Amino acid sequence: MTAERSAAKYLWDAQHAAERVARFTAERSFEDYLADDMLRAAVERQFEIIGEAFAGLRRSDLALAAAIPDLPRIVAFRNILIHGYATVDDRLVWGVVERDLAGLQETIARLLGEGQGP
Repeated sequence: MTAERSAAKYLWDAQHAAERVARFTAERSFEDYLADDMLRAAVERQFEIIGEAFAGLRRSDLALAAAIPDLPRIVAFRNILIHGYATVDDRLVWGVVERDLAGLQETIARLLGEGQGP
């Protein structure tokens, strides 16, 4: 697999994980999120995938990774979800869903649209 192909695969993986988060949380409230441990686990897992994909992208194509705003914070968020699982703040996770997910999806779509298909 070429470096370009590998970078595109990381973007594709992140895009699909972000789409899942959006689908899982559509028409849901923070209270719904708190009441549903399966929903929380599913959302957290998809954010872990996004963070892992971006960590791989950073190793594969540093210039492309630099085009993603807050990439280091996204990877750090993944690390918190995995390694700090016992202290995950549900308000923080839900805040990412509400404030940051749509912009992240737009960025990924733009990068994939610039010839970075899987």
